[in-house]
Amino acid sequence: MNLPNKLTLMRVILIPVYLVLWHLDFAYNNYAALAVFVVASLTDFLDGYIARKHNLVTDFGKFMDPLADKMLVLTAMTCFCAMGRFPDWALVIVMAREFAVSGLRLVAVDNGRVIAAGMSGKVKTFSTMICLSLMHLWGEPFAMNTLDWVCVAVIAATTLYSGVEYFVKNKDVLNWNK
Repeated sequence: MNLPNKLTLMRVILIPVYLVLWHLDFAYNNYAALAVFVVASLTDFLDGYIARKHNLVTDFGKFMDPLADKMLVLTAMTCFCAMGRFPDWALVIVMAREFAVSGLRLVAVDNGRVIAAGMSGKVKTFSTMICLSLMHLWGEPFAMNTLDWVCVAVIAATTLYSGVEYFVKNKDVLNWNK
């Protein structure tokens, strides 16, 4: 197993660590959870960079890397949602986009085509990870503040934009007559 794939697996392994730290009751547990979230987020950028730079791209990495990203951000969003700091409608937007784009990619593969991650998807992932990190730093438990609303707006807007862009750029993949 190459280094990028190990980093991807490390991101997956860090998710339950993040959850445990989130739920433990000790001083500054939110900062401990944030540290794990940041390390896990950084592995996302590092594994892709190393894989492309050193020609270590694998089928496992193509499959597992985006899945690990989704698992990480949806875990954090769900935790904030449970606290009342991330609205459920925004969580549904993110989940719907992820399912829709994954479905589009499956249809494309069935037609012999691969849909690579677009720039808007990368911007979405980056901005989501930054916003979730900021939400760890500031905020009252169980009450949304201005920063939370700004982060939710950024996450929802980039998620919607990138989702629409994937479908517009790849509309030929969906043959409505078959």
